[in-house]
Amino acid sequence: MSADRATTAPRQAALIADHVTNDVADHVADPVAEHVDDPVDGYVADLTAALHGPARTKARMITEIRDGLADTVAAYADDGVPREQAAHLAVREFGTVEELVPSCQQELTIAQAQHTARAVALTVPFLIACWYPIWATGRGGAGQLAHGSDLLTAALVGVSAAAALLAVATLAATGALARRLPTPRRLPLAVAWTGTTASVAMALSALTLATASPLGTNWPLAVLAGVLTAASHGLVAASARACRRCARLPARPPYAQECPASR
Repeated sequence: MSADRATTAPRQAALIADHVTNDVADHVADPVAEHVDDPVDGYVADLTAALHGPARTKARMITEIRDGLADTVAAYADDGVPREQAAHLAVREFGTVEELVPSCQQELTIAQAQHTARAVALTVPFLIACWYPIWATGRGGAGQLAHGSDLLTAALVGVSAAAALLAVATLAATGALARRLPTPRRLPLAVAWTGTTASVAMALSALTLATASPLGTNWPLAVLAGVLTAASHGLVAASARACRRCARLPARPPYAQECPASR
């Protein structure tokens, strides 16, 4: 019996040592596990996943909220509250994610509307400046090119005028004027569909230029304008699509909690 115990004891000790070593290795290999239960990290992650809008504006908002939480945690810690409890108190003071999302999302939706309006207002006039030489030189060439250029110019002048007016109205309603008057609730949706209309017009214009360029005398310029138009279409269409997504999100209800990033 003593011999069996003498051989069994080392084996048990080796198994226990391996088990402890594996636990330590798993803990060291996954340093993120230390922060899984951190209420601040979880709060910021949930808020980041719930918000939609321009990447830079959203990142700046999340950074401000994280910094605010860190300052609140530090204030509680200075009063002698343990770190974990201080983090829970800070999160509770900021409010739940569900309470913050409507007000924060409203700011991101307005920012996305500004981004889309600015993209349309800057892109469409630039493209018209590129199209005008083609239209002017094409009028003396093939009849198909002249007719297509006339239709193209007429359509894009209308889109440009509407986009410019809406861009000015959007920047005014969401800029200095917003300090005195509330932003119209339907404005982001109107900007989104105006951007969509402009992007469709750009796509049709690029197709028209690509089709009519072989008939014109200045076809290299027409091809270049078509490429610029297609690229601009992609830019405006992506911004308008993001604006439509933001505009469909629930609006901020009355007396909703204010976003900490705007305090």
